[in-house]
Amino acid sequence: MNLTLPLDHEQIKTLLPHRYPFLLVDRVTELEAGKTIRGYKNVSGNEEFFNGHFPGQSIMPGVLILEALAQIGAILGFASSGNRHEDGFLFLFAGIDNVRFKRQVVPGDRLDLELEIVSCKRGIYKMECRAKVDGELAASADILCAERQVTQ
Repeated sequence: MNLTLPLDHEQIKTLLPHRYPFLLVDRVTELEAGKTIRGYKNVSGNEEFFNGHFPGQSIMPGVLILEALAQIGAILGFASSGNRHEDGFLFLFAGIDNVRFKRQVVPGDRLDLELEIVSCKRGIYKMECRAKVDGELAASADILCAERQVTQ
């Protein structure tokens, strides 16, 4: 797969099936297929989830931080395998371990996303993941993603 960095929002949409309001990666800044990826999500006060999480004290839900990490992991997975969602492939959550939340993520933050592939066996990727704000660790996890061909 021939990718030119940085990947912007429109290029990301060619790799992922996610769309508004669930596309949580704005840019990919570094990518080494089979190894590592870096990118970010700009956290805006206009995000729909802030209407209810929490009124008067907007905090990005931890599960959405993990989803952002999984999405950038799927981008790395597609770049590594050469498959595309347009051809019927998806990356699905297979597991998550060692989750830690270290700081709140609030409107105005840029959530920097970093992943490294630890192993890949039979389409199951184990990825070591970190989300940071201003260089400070916000969340970390080990995510398992499974690449699967979806039958219609």
